[in-house]
Amino acid sequence: MRILGIETSCDETAIGVVEDGRRILGHVLASSQEMHGPYGGVIPEIAARVHVEVIWQVLEAALARAGSRLEEMDAIAVTSGPGLPGALLIGVAFAKGLALALDRPLIGVNHLTAHLYAGEMHQPEVAPPYVGLVVSGGHTVLGVMHPERQIEPLGETKDDAVGEAFDKVAKLLGLGYPGGPVIDRLSSDGQADAVAFPRHHTKGSFDFSFSGLKTAVYRHVRDTVGSGASAESEPSVKLPGGGRRTAVADIAASFQEAAVDMVVTRTLRACQRTGLRTIVVGGGVAANRRLRQRLADEGQVKGLTVVIPPPGLCVDNGAMVAGCAFETLRQGRTSPLDLSVEPNRPIGA
Repeated sequence: MRILGIETSCDETAIGVVEDGRRILGHVLASSQEMHGPYGGVIPEIAARVHVEVIWQVLEAALARAGSRLEEMDAIAVTSGPGLPGALLIGVAFAKGLALALDRPLIGVNHLTAHLYAGEMHQPEVAPPYVGLVVSGGHTVLGVMHPERQIEPLGETKDDAVGEAFDKVAKLLGLGYPGGPVIDRLSSDGQADAVAFPRHHTKGSFDFSFSGLKTAVYRHVRDTVGSGASAESEPSVKLPGGGRRTAVADIAASFQEAAVDMVVTRTLRACQRTGLRTIVVGGGVAANRRLRQRLADEGQVKGLTVVIPPPGLCVDNGAMVAGCAFETLRQGRTSPLDLSVEPNRPIGA
């Protein structure tokens, strides 16, 4: 069974073709990220406009890469939420048109569930139940994925998502947008223990909060570095062997270590509480090298199976949507042609 998956929940226009829920025949992504750079974050109106402009081209490219014709698709899947309202509307409307024209089933997919399913596609032997962690620019969610593909929420962020915190700290340090990749790269030249940033603890044992960490970084920069700091402008110190490390690199590494520590600590605690021995991680921040290393290392020590897909499947993509829809269709569930978008779709819906 071949399913076409459409993902337009944010600034990526992505379409993938997946066979039998696991085999990725082809997927293509077009991003409007560069257009949002000057603003330091995603502008919903720009994202929606670009979706309209490129979605047909992405479809044609995905089908070509998959070596398939549109008529060969057995179902059409689309992210219906959560996400940006205007961006979701473009994808859902496009999917409805295809489903109606082809007389194929339409399947609305939960964006968070799809991110976790990407891990199952990466390691097909993994199946629910497991502890699922979604970390991205818009979400930081921890829960239990059950066999019926419902997420039982354990905790979520009470303010900024972890990816949003990375972006804001990068902007504060003059590193540009998006912040996650540049902080990841810069941290390799810094010392993670250079600054003792706080690890915020929420009342809920599995909830997250990154606003206090972000504020601590701001105060440290204000008090010790000054405004307008950047990797280019900051004085550097020589290291043994001729290397160099900037004050900004130390701040980036220390911030990253604190953020990763909060995520890893709660995830491991969730395994202890639930008794589950498998962790599946999804979302754009799952591409962060330090997060991947910490989870792998500590999972190995505790005898846990940690599944993190390759970076190409961590970002928003159509393949994860198509794969996830296969399980929904196999359970006999489809969506009506009047499917609505759910920008604030609950975790477990």
